[in-house]
Amino acid sequence: MPLTQQKLESHLWQAADILRGRIDSGDYKHYIFGLLFFKRLSDVWREEYEDRLARFDGNEDLAADPDEHRFHIPDGHFWEDVRKKTTDIGAALNQAFHAVEDANLRLKGVFQDVDFNNKERFPDTVLEALLQHFDKHRLRTADVKPDVLGAAYEYLIAQFADDAGKKGGEFYTPDMVVRLIVEMLQPTDGMHIYDPACGSGGMLLEAVHFVERRGGNPRSLHLYGQEMNLNTWAICRMNLFLHDIDDAKIERGDTLRSPKHLTASNTLRRFDRVVANPPFSLKKWGHKEWKDGDKFGRDAYGCPPKSYGDLAFVQHMIASLKGDGMLGVVVPHGVLFRGGGEGRIREGILKDDLIEAVVGLGSNLFYGTGIPACVLVMNRAKPQERKGKVLFIHGADEIVEGKNQNRLSEENVERLGSAFHAWDDEERFCRVVDHKEIEENDFNLNIPRYVDTTEPEEEIDVVTELQVLRELMVERDAAEAKMLGHLEELGYGA
Repeated sequence: MPLTQQKLESHLWQAADILRGRIDSGDYKHYIFGLLFFKRLSDVWREEYEDRLARFDGNEDLAADPDEHRFHIPDGHFWEDVRKKTTDIGAALNQAFHAVEDANLRLKGVFQDVDFNNKERFPDTVLEALLQHFDKHRLRTADVKPDVLGAAYEYLIAQFADDAGKKGGEFYTPDMVVRLIVEMLQPTDGMHIYDPACGSGGMLLEAVHFVERRGGNPRSLHLYGQEMNLNTWAICRMNLFLHDIDDAKIERGDTLRSPKHLTASNTLRRFDRVVANPPFSLKKWGHKEWKDGDKFGRDAYGCPPKSYGDLAFVQHMIASLKGDGMLGVVVPHGVLFRGGGEGRIREGILKDDLIEAVVGLGSNLFYGTGIPACVLVMNRAKPQERKGKVLFIHGADEIVEGKNQNRLSEENVERLGSAFHAWDDEERFCRVVDHKEIEENDFNLNIPRYVDTTEPEEEIDVVTELQVLRELMVERDAAEAKMLGHLEELGYGA
């Protein structure tokens, strides 16, 4: 019987338990994901081989031809080959990983620098237990469909982020925050989607899920991403492969210093939708390379301050938009009101009428920081009725409080997303604001300036309240007279 998602999630999380106490919790993911991916590749290759063997009348050479397989695994480096080892298991795993990477250009670097050949950390007894655990279930497509395996992988990413605590924010954006952004941007069939700080790939995959939920063709999407951290880049690549997405273009490198998605003429490639949750207020973001003019022209509105890289990412995203494109980006609230260079950048973006909405989020939603953040939605082709205006949404109260981390529920996402699409005023929640009012506030986008969240004071009926006061005074006088009477009876009179 095919594995259920719940059973698969439990099975994979139990694998991490075998490593507990041996390595830092923040490092579990590199080893578990590597083994999971290797096991899946081997099992699917064997499944394809048996299918071709039947199709080609038992011709083993044809059945094993690399052209007949999604990925090639060299002889001697299959999962079952490693399982035959009783000593030096870590060395065999390392060799298999390198052999698979060398045989598949698309997989180059996907196993990162994971090293199982450290007997202090991974004695053979531990690796034998780990491989034995993975052997409990086959991972062929007949046993585990790509969407089930992909969902289990996403579950693991979230669990590992939770385990890693503050460091979890480096590779994971909470799924409901991602869903909100994609819900507002609403990608459709055939679009080119780009995430310049793609982490583990959650935003790109949510675009796929969104199109799928709407009955579209998710395979028609063109996915692009860039990620600087090697290990996180590898997690993203595996994430997409395990969702059966082979053609996504995920590049490694520093987006602000060296963007990788370029045209033949060395200009920035442009996309229909750009989504990102870049690192908040990055200190060493590339100010040196931008201060005398960015060679890709991304500093159209100015160079951000040396200590805050937020608006460098935002300007990169704007420069990466097609003429009718939209972007959604998570930023700290400081971006909305800080002055100086950031204020001038904000003014320029507003004057070009790019900002469609500012959506405030609740506190403690993100790993790595407890501060509240917000989502900026920008649109190069705002509908006529939205031109010269910005929608402000006070979403700080739209959270479900948790013990360590707050979250957005489906109801929260629905309310925030519906408010964006409705584009209307709602008392103490959201308001459409004309540019003139924003300009009068020195282009400050701080949400409380535009959405009054204070509860209205209850109107007082003075005549009624005065009557109540008189009645209370009569009651007080009666009680006082009664008390004095009791005191006189007890001999305490004058």
